[in-house]
Amino acid sequence: MAKNYIKPGEHLTFTAAADTSSGSGVLLGTLLGVSLTTVANGSAGEAGVEGVWEMPKATGAAINAWSKPIWDVATGSFIASGASTGDLVGGAIAVETAGSSATTVKVKLLPGAGSLQA
Repeated sequence: MAKNYIKPGEHLTFTAAADTSSGSGVLLGTLLGVSLTTVANGSAGEAGVEGVWEMPKATGAAINAWSKPIWDVATGSFIASGASTGDLVGGAIAVETAGSSATTVKVKLLPGAGSLQA
């Protein structure tokens, strides 16, 4: 094996910018991750950056299966439309429909596909 190999990459280390609960979304540049443990502000933690996750969703609008919901950084949840500056667009795809009253949505993270709303 090549001597410069580090690790597979499904989990990446991050430094928490605030207290972070296990299972909550963390924005790593243009990459959305899910904190694998509770991490104190300023401490290092691991985030899952691949796979399908059940994540928070804002109520009020449905997110349709196979659409690309927006990660709202202010609320720490997915929204169907209306990205604000700094929100992550294109970083995940919904794998099933979440109705307007739903508080979670199942998404597949799309590493390398997201961009921040300007």
